[in-house]
Amino acid sequence: MMVENWRRVFVLLVLFKVCILGWKTSCINAATDPSDASALKIMYSSLNSPSQLSQWSATGDDPCGQSWKGVICSGQRVTELKLSGLGLSGSVGYQLSSLTALTNLDLSNNNFGGDIPYNIPPNLERLDLENNKFTGNVPYSISQMKTLKYVNIAHNQLQGQLNDMFGQLPSLSTLDLSFNTLSGNLPQSFSSLSSLSSLYLQNNQFSGTIDVLANLPLDNLNIANNRFTGWVPEQLKNINLQKDGNSWSSGPAPPPPPGTPPARKNNPKHKSDSNKSPSESEGGSKKSGIGGGGIAGILISLFVVGGIVAFFLVKRRRSRRSSTDIEKLDNQPFAPLAASSNEVQELKSVQSSSSIDTKTFDTAVSINLRPPPIDRHKSFDEEDFSKKPIVVKKAVKAPTNVTSYSIADLQMATGSFNVENLLGGGTFGRVYRAQFADGKVLAVKKIDSSALPSEMCDDFIEMVSNISQLHHPNIMELVGYCSEYGQHLLVYEFRKNGSLHDFLHLSDEDNKPLIWNSRVKIALGTARALEYLHEVCSLSVVHKNIKSANILLDNELNPQLSDCGLASNMPNADEALNNDAGSGYGAPEVAMSGQYNIKSDVYSFGVVMLELLTGRKPFDSSRPRLEQSLVRWATPQLHDIDALAKMVDPALKGLYPVKSLSRFADVIALCVQPEPEFRPPMSEVVQALVRLVQRANMSKRTIGNDQGPTTPRGDNQDTQDYM
Repeated sequence: MMVENWRRVFVLLVLFKVCILGWKTSCINAATDPSDASALKIMYSSLNSPSQLSQWSATGDDPCGQSWKGVICSGQRVTELKLSGLGLSGSVGYQLSSLTALTNLDLSNNNFGGDIPYNIPPNLERLDLENNKFTGNVPYSISQMKTLKYVNIAHNQLQGQLNDMFGQLPSLSTLDLSFNTLSGNLPQSFSSLSSLSSLYLQNNQFSGTIDVLANLPLDNLNIANNRFTGWVPEQLKNINLQKDGNSWSSGPAPPPPPGTPPARKNNPKHKSDSNKSPSESEGGSKKSGIGGGGIAGILISLFVVGGIVAFFLVKRRRSRRSSTDIEKLDNQPFAPLAASSNEVQELKSVQSSSSIDTKTFDTAVSINLRPPPIDRHKSFDEEDFSKKPIVVKKAVKAPTNVTSYSIADLQMATGSFNVENLLGGGTFGRVYRAQFADGKVLAVKKIDSSALPSEMCDDFIEMVSNISQLHHPNIMELVGYCSEYGQHLLVYEFRKNGSLHDFLHLSDEDNKPLIWNSRVKIALGTARALEYLHEVCSLSVVHKNIKSANILLDNELNPQLSDCGLASNMPNADEALNNDAGSGYGAPEVAMSGQYNIKSDVYSFGVVMLELLTGRKPFDSSRPRLEQSLVRWATPQLHDIDALAKMVDPALKGLYPVKSLSRFADVIALCVQPEPEFRPPMSEVVQALVRLVQRANMSKRTIGNDQGPTTPRGDNQDTQDYM
C-alpha cells in the first residue's frame, strides 16, 4: 500500500512539473501584439502571399510565437524585420507605421518598385532598401525619425531633387544614396547632420557645390561621378574622399568668407604635432633667430606707429570737415550740425561693414586701405550720401536651379497670351497653357502688376529663388521664370486634368465623380504638402491661399498644391488676398486682422476637406441663406452620424465606409475650430488621415473604379497609394 501511494505521489509531481513547464512555455511564446500581427498579415497579402516567406499567413495571429521567417521579436513586439534577398515584389502594405517597436527594417536585394512607402515604422534605427526598383524620391516622413542611425537606399531608381528635410536627424551616422538618378543641389539641411560619418552619393546627377558638407564630422565621403562644381572644402581633404568624375574648378580656391571655422585635422600626423611645444612646432622661428619676445616687440611697434599715423589723419580730416561745415552753415544757418555729424558717422560705419559683407574675393589681390581722394567741390555729406543706395540695396542673384525664359519665348508658346490658351485666373494673375517648339507643354502664370509692380524686379527674383527651393511630391514644381520689360511670370509643370475644384464643381462628361478612396487620398496628399511647408522647411512657409482651385491632380489623381511660397514672398499679397475674403476659405481671425499664419492654413485645409465630403462650394449664394456658408452650415452636424449621412456628396451614391466617413468628419471639426490655438498642426492631421486609411476596410464598401479621365483603377490599387 505504501508503495502504491508513493507511485501516485510521483505521478502527481511529474504531472505538476509538466504543467509548470507548459505554463512557462505559453508565457514565453505569448501571442504577438495585435497591431504588429495585423501589419505583418497585411504586408503578406500585399506581397501576394509569396512562398518564400515560410510560416507567414494572412490569418496567423502570432508571428513571434510561430517563428515567421525574418521576424525577430522581443516579448510580444516585433523589433526586427530582415527580408533581404528573397526576390519579393509588390507592395509592403499600408500599416507599417503600426510597428512602433521595429528598429531594423531590411528589404534590400528584392524587386520592390514604385515609391518608397511613406508610412515607414517611426522608431527605426536602421533602414536598408538597397538594390530594389524604387522610384520617386526619399520620403520626407524620414525627417521625423530622430532615432535613425543608418539609411541605405543605394542602387534604386530614385530621381529628382532631394527634399530639404534632414535638419532633425541627430543620430544619423551613415547615409547611402548612391547609384540612383538624383539631381539638383544638395539640400542645405545636410549641414545639420551632426553625427554623419559616412556619406555615399556617387553615381547620381547632383550639381552645384559641396560646401554644405564642409563642417560635417565625416570620415568617408564618396561623391564620384556627379555634376558637382566649385572647389572641395579644405575640411574634407583629410578624410577618405572619392571625388573623380565631377567638374571641379581649377586653380586655387578663394579664401573662405569671414567667420568660417578652421579646417578639421583628421590626419594622425597632425595629432602628434599638437603635443610639441610652440618653439618645436615653429621650426622657422629658431632658424630666423627671432624669438617670441622679438615678434611681440615688432607687433607693438607697428601698433604704435599705426596709432600715430591714424591720429594725424583723423586730425587732418576733422580740420577739413570743420571748414566744410562752416561753409554749409553760411548757406544754411539753421542746419543741425551735430545730428548731421552723427548720421554721417553711422552711414560710414554701415558702408564699411557692408563693403566687407558684399565684396567677393575672386582673385588674390591685395586690399587697398588708402582713403579715396576727396573732391573739394563736393560737400562731405554729398559725397557719402551719394553712395547710400548702393549700401542699402543689395544685389539679388538670379536662381540657377530653374530656367530663365525670355518674353519672346513665352509669347511664342502662349500665342501672345491668347485667350484660347487661358487656363484660369487667380488672386495674383492669370495662367496660360504654353506649348514650346520641342513639344513640351507648361503652364505660365502672368502676375498682375497690382500684386507685384513692375519696378519690384529684385523682389521677384528673390521670390523665385525661394520658391525654387521647395521640392515635394505633392507640391507643384517651379520650372522657370521670366522678368523682362516690367513683366513678372512664373513657369510651372502642366497638369491637364485640372484642379480639384473642376472635379467637384464643374459638370463635365470627362470628369466623373471621385470615389471615396480618391477623396481621402487627395486630402492626405494635400495635408502632406502643408506639413512639408509648415514643419519640414527650415523656415516655415505659410501658403495663405489654400483652396480646391489650387490643388491640381495628375493622371493618377495624386494632388499637387500650387502657388506654394507665392503669397508668403509677395510684398502686396495680404492686401490682394483680403480682397477675396468672401470665398469661404478664410479663417475667422484673418477676416478680423488680415494676418495669415500656419493655423489659418489649417482652417482653409479643413474647408477643402468639407468640399471633399459634401461636394459643395465653400460659399454658394444660390443656396438658402442658412446653407450659403459651408462651414457654418456643416460644423454643427459633423458629430451627428445621421445628419452626416445626409451631408455627404450625393455623387458618392452611398459607397463609402461609415466609420471612415465619421473619422474624416472628426478631422474636419478639429481643423475648422474658430480658435486658432485649438487647431492641430498639420503633422497631426497627416497622422490622423493615415490612421483613417489603416483602420478603414476600403475594399468592402467602395466597390467600383474612379471614372476620371485616366485609365480606370480599382479600389485596392487606390488603397496601396496611401503608403
